[in-house]
Amino acid sequence: MKYIKFFLVGILFGIVMSKAEIISWYRIYEMFKFQSFHMYGIIGSAVLIGMVSMLLFRKKVVRTFEGQDIHIAPKKKGMYRNLLGGILFGLGWALAGACPGPMFVLVGKGVVSILVVIFGATLGAFFYGSLKDKLPH
Repeated sequence: MKYIKFFLVGILFGIVMSKAEIISWYRIYEMFKFQSFHMYGIIGSAVLIGMVSMLLFRKKVVRTFEGQDIHIAPKKKGMYRNLLGGILFGLGWALAGACPGPMFVLVGKGVVSILVVIFGATLGAFFYGSLKDKLPH
């Protein structure tokens, strides 16, 4: 019962994604063809909110629900990892027509074919976990 608030926020987030048409394959297609600003505006807003949130975490203005400081581990330097990861993520997004968050909203909306994509994403995450120690990080 203590996780019910997270479940309810997840449902609300799914409704917002659905109403904002973030889960629409057509909107994603428009974005990748540079025909519409809709998705870029949403992604840009998310990046801006993330930047402000990270600043507040680092300044210790925001804490966990239990009142503890949020510690952010330093990242290794190196642009190639980010470029490779971004390219792979973008290719998967373009091929599937959905990124990980909206995939589950699409299941909730009754798009049964997205289960194939969720299976593939889960399989990819499993393989990454298995090979993580052998990959350059």
